Amino acid sequence: MSVSPEIRDIDRDSLHTLPLSIHPFQSGRLKHARLIKNSKLEPVVEFFRGPRTGSGQVAIEDLWQELEWSEDQPHPDLILLRKLAPLPSYDVYSLRILYRQHGIPVSRIDYLKLSDCKVEQLTGYMREFTHPLILQVYGRDDMSIRNFEDVITLFREPNLEQAREKLKKMADILDIALDDLPAFLEDCGDTFLSLSYYRQCLDQIEPLIGAFIESLSDIRSNRQLQDDPYLMKVCDQLETLFSRLRNTLERRFATFDRITRDMWEDVSAERFRRIAAMITGYHTTIGGILCALTVKTSAWNSLFPTHQAGGPVSRAEFIVSDMKFGLEIIRNIEASAPDLRDFEYMDIP
Repeated sequence: MSVSPEIRDIDRDSLHTLPLSIHPFQSGRLKHARLIKNSKLEPVVEFFRGPRTGSGQVAIEDLWQELEWSEDQPHPDLILLRKLAPLPSYDVYSLRILYRQHGIPVSRIDYLKLSDCKVEQLTGYMREFTHPLILQVYGRDDMSIRNFEDVITLFREPNLEQAREKLKKMADILDIALDDLPAFLEDCGDTFLSLSYYRQCLDQIEPLIGAFIESLSDIRSNRQLQDDPYLMKVCDQLETLFSRLRNTLERRFATFDRITRDMWEDVSAERFRRIAAMITGYHTTIGGILCALTVKTSAWNSLFPTHQAGGPVSRAEFIVSDMKFGLEIIRNIEASAPDLRDFEYMDIP
């Protein structure tokens, strides 16, 4: 019996890499490979990566040669890859939704959650969402209860009766049965963890977006390049799109903050579930936009990590050869998002 390769935390927590070992592929080589999005936002299978070897990438439609499949009859693994490749993001929250929508089988369901290390990183983000409920029940003086996981831990206490009074108070506030409280808190924590994850992703790439836009100004002011109308047009398109996407994401997170903050003023389990469903409805579009921006800005930063790295000509060449590709994909993801205005002004009973 073959043993599935260990899944690295960096892949589990990534927006743009997907270990193929979590799927029921027949090919042993695919089980040790990753599906990634390259700098052009093209999905490719990466068989190896290393500082000396570089990245061994093969396009989906070229795999029949690499794996010696029949060119005439699509291999079952190729059929599955054709479902996976176009997914807008490979983050675990988007995948939970997209796998159901597209009927994609998974052999490692345990993969669809963030690593313990990432969850720990997101503690500060999570506190903004969960602290109001903790304060309602436990007040400011109970330092043993800091987050939802601490509350869930109370159910595993040897002497549950000591914690029962506070747990019953929380259940009463939420208007649910005490026995339903652990499952509710896990759902609640997972929803807020997804928002924390996406917000951290945006925080991490915002400086890269700013650095890229600043580089465009250098290209526009270069005498050798400023007379190239096509290059100037592409620069304008990239700046407009990246700026708009960044502002759109910031507005969405501000709306989520307001909605969840208002929720605690008249909290109930049913009200939370309605809000959670609305937030989940944005997962694939937020994940897709963040994935695209992360891939693009990371590729740029890898080649030009400082303002002095590479000259305007080298940067212009990379814009034309790589950065300009995939913009229509990003626009389509953006257009598929639910209307934010409906969310902003919706009354949630």
